[in-house]
Amino acid sequence: MTKIKPYSTSEESKKSQVTTMFNNIAGNYDRMNKLITFGMDIKWRKNVCRLIDQQNPKNILDIATGTGDMLLLYSKTSVHKIVGADISEGMLAVANEKIKKRNLQNKISLELCDAEHLNFKDDSFDAVSVTYGIRNFEDLEKGLSEILRVLNDNGICVILETSVPEKFPFKQGYHFYTKRIMPIWGKLFSKDKKAYSYLSDSALDFPYGRALQIILERVGFQNVEIIPQAQGISTIYVAQKG
Repeated sequence: MTKIKPYSTSEESKKSQVTTMFNNIAGNYDRMNKLITFGMDIKWRKNVCRLIDQQNPKNILDIATGTGDMLLLYSKTSVHKIVGADISEGMLAVANEKIKKRNLQNKISLELCDAEHLNFKDDSFDAVSVTYGIRNFEDLEKGLSEILRVLNDNGICVILETSVPEKFPFKQGYHFYTKRIMPIWGKLFSKDKKAYSYLSDSALDFPYGRALQIILERVGFQNVEIIPQAQGISTIYVAQKG
């Protein structure tokens, strides 16, 4: 799994660097995200919400919740309690503004915490989601084990993460776009010039498909389903706690 860090010249841990990076880019993260994915991430997030909603959960935890887009989608379902957790105060501040603007404080709460040390008791949630967050974990298996711990028996984890298309010409186009175009846009529109180089490099380096399925099963998840999005540009993983 990836050992790539946002700031290669720094001696700080990946966790610390990721926190700094997302604090730096929080203000224009939503705009950049829509630009980089051509808005396709909206549909993919809705697919995550639909898969979780089919399970009729009473409560949901969204890890690496960022600016809270998944939380707003969940608020439109019948779920009673929604919790968003993130390591970045800057990202949570943006999410909090969205929640207050829509008067959702009674349904959605936010937690500043590390995905590898979640502030929740065992068996606390019916469903857990992570959208574009697990490749930023410093210890992937530890983070996934924490998700498993806080899930109720038979609860589900739904992950949306970048992946690499397998077929020509999508694979070649994806490599060119990710290595050449994404970093340029990041330098043009982000005050953190290294952030989007890291995001593109980590996207190419992170295990996906069967490789990530094996890791999920190794930490204890069962019935892992792999659902490619847009020819494999991203992939949704659905995993169950046995």
